[in-house]
Amino acid sequence: MTRARFITLEGLDGAGKTTHVEWLAQAFRARDIDVCITREPGGTPVGEALRELLLDPRQKLHPETETLLMFAARREHLDKVIRPALAAGRWVVCDRFTDATFAYQGCGSGVAWERIAALEAWVQEGLHPDLTLYFDVDPEAARARTSAVRRPDRYEQEHASFHERVRRAYLRRASEHPGRIRVIDAMRPIPEIQGDLGAILENLFRP
Repeated sequence: MTRARFITLEGLDGAGKTTHVEWLAQAFRARDIDVCITREPGGTPVGEALRELLLDPRQKLHPETETLLMFAARREHLDKVIRPALAAGRWVVCDRFTDATFAYQGCGSGVAWERIAALEAWVQEGLHPDLTLYFDVDPEAARARTSAVRRPDRYEQEHASFHERVRRAYLRRASEHPGRIRVIDAMRPIPEIQGDLGAILENLFRP
């Protein structure tokens, strides 16, 4: 069996990440791969507490405060969950990671990318995902999907222009990291998307 891999899923809320996380978990378990499913912000008691604060529509946080809180949650996540799982040979599937910080706090809220990159280098100490699946969806379609199932959180309440900037940031990251980030057209039917995912995973399963 290949070494443990770190896989992240990215995209706007409403892109279908939750559905695909569950599908990936089943695909790994069908091959007897021990997998850790987690999310950001979150994954630890500290991270989940920070998640509640960050997503609370009543909060009015400075964008740099948001960024620092995201990396505080990430540091705990790496220390308590991600690194121990990988060291134990478990594959890790994480709903969002640092690409989301570049997209949301960077292009969405205007925090300089070089500041985020400095925090990335400090907190992650060279650890990056082996594979990132970015589920690309039209922001208006994403908004319609989320509003149909739940009350919007603080980020989901942002103006359409915010989500357009976030999408552009993700596509920029994908162009800068083509070997790691795979762009998935999430506007298609789920079976088509999962067919693509299956083909991508076959490469990971090779020794």
